Amino acid sequence: MQVVKTIVEVRELRRHLSNSVGLVPTMGYFHEGHLALVKQARSENSTVVVSIFVNPTQFGPSEDFRTYPRDLNRDLNLLEKEKTDIVFVPSDDEMYPLGFSSWIDVEKVTERLEGASRPGHFKGVATVCTKLFNIVQPTKAYFGQKDAQQAVVIKRMVADLNMMVEIVVVLTVRESDGLAMSSRNTYLNAEERQAATILFKALSLARQLWQDGEKDSDKIRQQMTSLIQKEPLAKIDYVSIANPDTLEELKIIDHSAIASLAVSIGKTRLIDNILLE
Repeated sequence: MQVVKTIVEVRELRRHLSNSVGLVPTMGYFHEGHLALVKQARSENSTVVVSIFVNPTQFGPSEDFRTYPRDLNRDLNLLEKEKTDIVFVPSDDEMYPLGFSSWIDVEKVTERLEGASRPGHFKGVATVCTKLFNIVQPTKAYFGQKDAQQAVVIKRMVADLNMMVEIVVVLTVRESDGLAMSSRNTYLNAEERQAATILFKALSLARQLWQDGEKDSDKIRQQMTSLIQKEPLAKIDYVSIANPDTLEELKIIDHSAIASLAVSIGKTRLIDNILLE
């Protein structure tokens, strides 16, 4: 496993690779959800590249960029066990040198949900992913279903800009009680950790209602909201039943939908989703 810190080093290594290259873009502090992406990349490609970069441009002024959990040595040990070939660990200055002033702004699909709650977030995500795609030139890039809107945004960007990369979305990995694995789960104390299960309970309720024949999205949203409100530590940001491709809210579920939500448990904001298909 080679660990490199500069774009020049990555490009030199890439120049000698002729077969498929799988890229897993991450912000580090790995859990089983990240490793599921690496495992799938390993099974589908000759070479696996993992980037570890806590991207400052996707954090808002009041968000947790400075306190976002980091443990590079642990991450590298885990990647070595998964037989990762190349790990790219750039600095902020390497990715955003003095004078940097070019951005990727994907419209429409970024205007709701996370995009409405976190202005500028997806501009940072789209820009850093574009840079990583240009630097690594992967055959495939791997993203988690937990960040569903992110996957939709990246797919839209790749299609619109004719990028030569296939986007692979890997199913959400969950704890035994259903909580979606996330680096931010480490912020939760014991009481908050128990309360956080309300997200998956609400999503499971949506799925059960839909499977039982309920197609009225408002009724599903209302029942999800009522359930979450029974948890004293939970504060709802949004509850959504939307088209899985455009993320536009649905009135009636004709075919498929994505149920998603953002809920703060104490001071920790968590997101999750489930596909209804």
